[in-house]
Amino acid sequence: MANKVYLNALEQELHATLQPAQAPYAEFFNMFRYHLGWTDAQGKRARADTGKRIRPLLCLWTCEAGGGDWRAALPAAAAIELIHNFSLIHDDIQDNSAERRGRATVWKIWGLAQGINAGDAMFGLAHLALGRLAQQIDAARFIEILAVFNAATLKLTQGQYLDIGFERVESVTVEHYLNMARGKTAALLAAACEMGARVASTELEIIHAFAAYGENLGIAFQIADDVLGLWGDPARTGKPTRTDLLSRKKSYPVLAAMQSAAGAELRALYAQAIWQESDLARVEQILNASGARADAARQAEIYAERARAALAATRLENDASARLRALVAQLVYREK
Repeated sequence: MANKVYLNALEQELHATLQPAQAPYAEFFNMFRYHLGWTDAQGKRARADTGKRIRPLLCLWTCEAGGGDWRAALPAAAAIELIHNFSLIHDDIQDNSAERRGRATVWKIWGLAQGINAGDAMFGLAHLALGRLAQQIDAARFIEILAVFNAATLKLTQGQYLDIGFERVESVTVEHYLNMARGKTAALLAAACEMGARVASTELEIIHAFAAYGENLGIAFQIADDVLGLWGDPARTGKPTRTDLLSRKKSYPVLAAMQSAAGAELRALYAQAIWQESDLARVEQILNASGARADAARQAEIYAERARAALAATRLENDASARLRALVAQLVYREK
């Protein structure tokens, strides 16, 4: 079954949750629709980049791989996508990012206060979307899935807390980074997989294996994302390559470079309050010469292999599990 079938069904589920509102909230609801790539800032229909929709697809595919009807997991998939976008709206504010996916960010158009409010509302909409799942499964399983969802949201914000805090701390280690990645990125991917599996099955061995697949995939995904943040093509990623450097992000390649021969100089540069153009150019030179990009690629592959091993532990062989296996390579070696 082509991905388009899943994505079309997901879009219908998302649209059912985000119906356009009438005055006085029409513009407010357009903030969500704009961010999701459905409209322009004036509320007119647009064909913008909607993102990869990886997290909801994981939810649907793990449900199907576990022997369930993937359509039953659509409310959970929509909730996962909306909570992810809640975090992106706030992340753009926290990172002072003016663009996402090649367009102005919500806060850049409507201001900081409304941007924060829109993110908060997206959080509420995610829970409303998940509530529709109660019509598909029994109450006990719904409560379990709700607990997984809420725990992942907390871990997501904890990971973001660490990521922001790293900008002010000099002694960040790779282990600190991995703890951050387990929250900021891996928690939601693990939850997407676990929620989909729980819709399909009550076998804890399978559920936990899918969750482990999602967590390891999430760490590999985050490291690959760090590489793209520094060396990706802005025309493909929709994000300027210097954004992460200017915000002093302690991404995996940066931490790896800090262990190189020029590590002391790089740490000193990161400790400076203000960078001149020459400082920024030197940081980029150190990163390029340190082998940090290759080191990050090797580390991403380690977690990619762990994800494949966790998927194999389910002992499930079907079209959906094959898609999950193929997705590992697609995410780790992607260009956007």
